This record gives sequence, C-alpha cells and structure tokens, in this order.
Amino acid sequence: MDTAKLKQTVKEKYGEIAKQSKKQNESSCCGAGSCSTVDYAVFSENYNQLEGYVPDADLGLGCGLPTQFAKIKKGDTVIDLGSGAGNDCFVAQALTGGSGKVIGIDMTEAMIDKARANADKLGFNNVEFRFGDIEKIPVTANRADVVVSNCVLNLVPNKQKAFQEIFRILKPSGHFSISDVVLVGNLPQNILQAGEMYAGCVSGAIQKSEYLQIINQSGFVNCTVQKEKLITLPDDILADYLTPPQIEEFKNSGVGIYSITVYAEKPNNTQYKPGGGCC
Repeated sequence: MDTAKLKQTVKEKYGEIAKQSKKQNESSCCGAGSCSTVDYAVFSENYNQLEGYVPDADLGLGCGLPTQFAKIKKGDTVIDLGSGAGNDCFVAQALTGGSGKVIGIDMTEAMIDKARANADKLGFNNVEFRFGDIEKIPVTANRADVVVSNCVLNLVPNKQKAFQEIFRILKPSGHFSISDVVLVGNLPQNILQAGEMYAGCVSGAIQKSEYLQIINQSGFVNCTVQKEKLITLPDDILADYLTPPQIEEFKNSGVGIYSITVYAEKPNNTQYKPGGGCC
C-alpha cells in the first residue's frame, strides 16, 4: 500500500481500539473487537509498578516502558509521540510534577478524545493532547527536554523524517527514550504485504541495524539500547498469512522480531535553523 493508505489503515484500526477497554482488547481475538487476525496487545508490558499509572488510559498497545528509562526530571517538558489514551503521558506527569509540561501527539481522533477525557477526570492542567502526524509534529523547535514514544514509530512510513522531527523539537542537550519493534532478518513476503500486520506493528518494522543508523544519521549522539526483548508471534496469527510448512520455515529461519528501548541525545551545540522543519 502507499503511504496514505497505510496511514488510513492505522487510523481505522486504532480508532476501533480506542472505543474499547484494555480488558476488551486483550480478550477479543484481535484487540479491536471485530475478530481480525492481529493481537495488538501481544507486545505489551506491565505498567502496574510505575508511579502515575492510570489503568483507564492503558489499552495494552505498547511494547516497552520508555518512561521508566527516560530520565525525566521535575519541571521537564515531555512530549509523547503516539500518545494513545494517555498512558505514558500520565506516567510522565508523575515524574515531571506540576511544574512540568506533558504534550501527547496522536493522529487518531478517537484516541485524542479518550486521552483528553482521561486528563479531565484526573484534573491535570499541565497535560495536553494534540492531533498531529509524527512526520510533521505540531510542536515548535527546541521545545522538549525529553521525547518518549511506545511502539509507534514502526507505524510511521518515513522513519527518517520522524527522527528528524524528534531532533527538531528537542532542546539542545535534550534526549529521547523510545520503545519500538525492529527486525533481525527478513520477514516472509505474505506478512510484509499485509496492511493489517503493518497496523499491528510487525510488517512496518525495519531492521535493527537500519533503525539505529537512522538515529545516528539524524544527528543524535550517545545512542544506547536500554532494553531488548525477543517477541514470538502466536501460531494462530501466523496461520492467517502462512501455510503450516511456511510457519515452520519461518520459526527455523533465525528471523527475530524484537522490542527495543533506545536512548539518544541531541548535542548541546546544535541550534535549530529556521526553515528546517514545520512550525
């Protein structure tokens, strides 16, 4: 599919998920209630031990705990890319405190609505949610001390543009902690060509080496993989795309789907140049 169709597929799937609770997402066969083939909660981590965790905002859609590794301090401005129902934003708010600011960005209207409703219930006046595309983030340059994102950049067609935007919105000496899905080896073509598997964070993933290279080419320094975990797709999901012999071949191929949490910094001698990005 072309870029516009991929983005529309993602918006539709996550719009469906936004209408359900985490329990409904996990108990349905797909995470979206219509018995599709992809379990969107298959990568999710347990947030229960984190300060600021709000169960109503957790739809089980992440693949890591980026806020746990993000070195957020009191008074920081934190931007969460692909903020969903607000889960990581509310954890970040507990860390940055009332003197800080948290901005969530999401391109699915239903998620923005759900996140704003959650913030209103919690009475947070320093947590804001904006509708926007990660390839053109609606935030001014040099705004954020910290950027976080949880299992979202794999859904962005132009990952190089996304990291350039992250570089633009970070203050000099600012940093990011991003959890995402990457590959080691090549997925079967049937999986790569499936739009739904793209929305499920699998076929939109790129090689781990390429992912880290894009970060370095975008100008970041001190890039570190903070956590890495091998992901195993259940056979019942694979069976919708591969024959039984193909499933066995895939399992024995050495191809790995990984959840990684990556940290990197924007150099402190970098100044944003007007005309270098949106806003």
